[in-house]
Amino acid sequence: MKTIALSLLALLAVSSPSSLKAQLLDRKVLTLEAAEKIASAAATEAMKRNATVVIAVVDDGGYPLVLKRLNDTQVASVDVGIGKARTAAIFRRPSKVFEDQVKNGRVAALALPGATPLQGGLPLIHDGKVIGAIGVSGNTPQEDEDIAMAGVRAFAADMPMAKAAAPKVSYFPAAQVNKAFEKGMPLLEIANYKIHASHRDAPGIVEIHIKDTDIVYMLEGTAALVTGGTIVEGKNIDAEEIRGKDIQGGETRQITKGDVIVIPHNTPHWFKEVKGPINYYVVKVRAEN
Repeated sequence: MKTIALSLLALLAVSSPSSLKAQLLDRKVLTLEAAEKIASAAATEAMKRNATVVIAVVDDGGYPLVLKRLNDTQVASVDVGIGKARTAAIFRRPSKVFEDQVKNGRVAALALPGATPLQGGLPLIHDGKVIGAIGVSGNTPQEDEDIAMAGVRAFAADMPMAKAAAPKVSYFPAAQVNKAFEKGMPLLEIANYKIHASHRDAPGIVEIHIKDTDIVYMLEGTAALVTGGTIVEGKNIDAEEIRGKDIQGGETRQITKGDVIVIPHNTPHWFKEVKGPINYYVVKVRAEN
């Protein structure tokens, strides 16, 4: 009897609330209400562009929460849109990463289980963790991603309201930072500033941020960065972002490890050439209205 009693006490100690609490983690989940807002914002952007697309919002495991197929959108885009979203969710990075890998010769990326290596899937990030993703399919790869980005921005716009009431110290351990650079993803996004751990293997596109000033600190690699001048074929992808295909004029700099450059808001800028992979921090500071 004594042995049985001791065994029961040991079992109770192991299964006590404090013991169980130490083994559990708090995690944020994407609600249906939030997913519907994200999908609606993307749909609004698609309709502005007269785009016929499928929009899929999934949870962090890649399972659909909301699916919208706009009028006259091809049926084949349903599975592709879900696949793009699922890729961004389970691999914790934009689906374009895998498309770029295939373009650059890493055809093994085609064999990754669950991956759809097509541009248009973007992760939804809260407090540095991916809690879901959005995927768009039906138009050109860049337009699919632009429409998905409208959903991401709607999601990010809702997040600062909860954080503003209770500011806190943000700490990112080295392992988390390294993973962020591997995937090229934000570390922190709040109302008036953002911190991105950015990674590039290839040139980007011309961008103008209407409200955000970019402070860039190069950690690794070398790139040709064009700033200033006039954007060519600029297109508003939303109220705060313009993208284009080229820059007329402007100043080209070779930026490398240790360099810092500040790009004021409303300034065209473009990573025109990338010499090998580059890693860089971007602190985005929002101008006051």
